[in-house]
Amino acid sequence: MMVGDGLIKELARLLRGGIEREPKGLLPLIELHRTDFATPPATGVRATWLGHSTVLVELDGATLLLDPVWTERASPFRHLGPKRFHPPPLPLAELPKLDAVVISHDHYDHLDRDTVPVLAATGVPIVTSLGVGERLERWGVAAAQITELDWHESTTIAGVRITATPARHFSGRGVLDRNWSLWSSWVLAGPRHRVFFSGDTSLYDGLADIGRAHGPFDLDLMKIGAYSEAWPDVHMTPEEALRAHAMLGGPAMLATHWGTFNLAFHAWNEPPERLVRATREHDVQVIVPVPGQQVEPTRPPELRAWWRDVGPRRA
Repeated sequence: MMVGDGLIKELARLLRGGIEREPKGLLPLIELHRTDFATPPATGVRATWLGHSTVLVELDGATLLLDPVWTERASPFRHLGPKRFHPPPLPLAELPKLDAVVISHDHYDHLDRDTVPVLAATGVPIVTSLGVGERLERWGVAAAQITELDWHESTTIAGVRITATPARHFSGRGVLDRNWSLWSSWVLAGPRHRVFFSGDTSLYDGLADIGRAHGPFDLDLMKIGAYSEAWPDVHMTPEEALRAHAMLGGPAMLATHWGTFNLAFHAWNEPPERLVRATREHDVQVIVPVPGQQVEPTRPPELRAWWRDVGPRRA
């Protein structure tokens, strides 16, 4: 399908009405503080979804922060562009001590200019895709803190081997820098446990190769939102995310990349609804946490449609 055909279909669907692209009220939220991370996960793995693709991963004693975005808008503009549906459940100042920050690529909803310098000021190592480091240096991040990786390259920090793996997506923050830097999915491999982070990708056969080369994974952090018929080759639908999870071969999947910013034509709560429907046809452990919910994959919370519990907005 041509992008133009897909765009026309999506716009026609919007014009028919009935698509709630932003929640009308407040989303449930679990407010966190540094003390909530004082006790290590009993199982060795814990993931805390902080909204969109921002996930705090505790893995075999190491603490890694993925695609940290605390800004109000996923946009180059302060007062325009997609605005948060909910505040970050963990204030930036309340983050526990980090061993590494991993940034998948340079899009605004994954690389936040307001957040990265704050994290860099702590001296934390930053691992990212090839070419992104040049931008970080322009923002004042010390070159010694940055590790850029090409696909299939790895670095080890705090006992965790961090590997950049292929993804089917694109990069760029403006009209003149498209694909100047790389985009990646990621494998986080500790001494005992492994986590896969999809970053941004569409469904493609190479995910099975990643599973064979680096799996099995204890947890797949898998994107389920911001899909469209207008861009079928860069993002996954919820059903495709389940297929990707099956290709990777892990027992548990945690849904990311939805519920925080309005980045597509679908309803804001459509991704988890479609995901839940699709899981009824598969024997798979799917986790859809409330923002701020701490999850250990071998002790998963009950799957509850919390996104239907939208409260009234404050005056």
